[in-house]
Amino acid sequence: MVSMDQPEAEPVPPRAVIATGTGRYDDPWHPFPATSARIAAALRSDGWDVTVDDDVDHALAHLEGIDLLIVNAGDPWREGGTELSHRADPAADAGLRAAIARGIGLIAIHAALSTLRDHPAWREAIGGEWQPGLSWHPPVGDARVRIVDGDHPVTEGMPPIDVFDERYSDLVVDDGERVLAVHDVDGVEHPAVWVREQPTRAVVSSLGHDARAYDSPELVALLQRAGRWAARV
Repeated sequence: MVSMDQPEAEPVPPRAVIATGTGRYDDPWHPFPATSARIAAALRSDGWDVTVDDDVDHALAHLEGIDLLIVNAGDPWREGGTELSHRADPAADAGLRAAIARGIGLIAIHAALSTLRDHPAWREAIGGEWQPGLSWHPPVGDARVRIVDGDHPVTEGMPPIDVFDERYSDLVVDDGERVLAVHDVDGVEHPAVWVREQPTRAVVSSLGHDARAYDSPELVALLQRAGRWAARV
């Protein structure tokens, strides 16, 4: 007798897009293609279908069906220019707003705290920023990032994050954001990782300056947890 049972369909993996800084979203300090490759590898090893898009505006304009947006890009205003030049691509802005409205998960990586300045919806969604003239960082080097909220799914049970990285300091973090991890400079505590749940789930990691940061297994684990929590998968 021939069995008519059909094999079970393979589960469809969640989909992520990494918007990677090139062109006006590039800068001289951050090797965005290299770090995006490490981010993609971390997510793929956790079961994600990952697309790395080196055109930020294109990525934002094509988020239909995407579960998670990771932004790994620099400050488009860093060269100055007139206010008239600060205009979001209309399709990119509409795509980002629509994705946030439907509940896409967001992860902001390191320099993403200073990117998408033409998109107020991004700043609102991540709950903080690098503010020129206020924010700064000590030299890149070995650092320990302490978990201060072990009750959140992103950091529950996690050890400290030992990492070779650039530690953003004196970031502007909006009141009420849930800080999960901090670093210390000269006895002063600075938020390093926080989460926000409105208007959508977002995880902000100020870590990830260059590829060496992703040699930290703790940072990779944080990224994987962040993706699943933000996208609810």
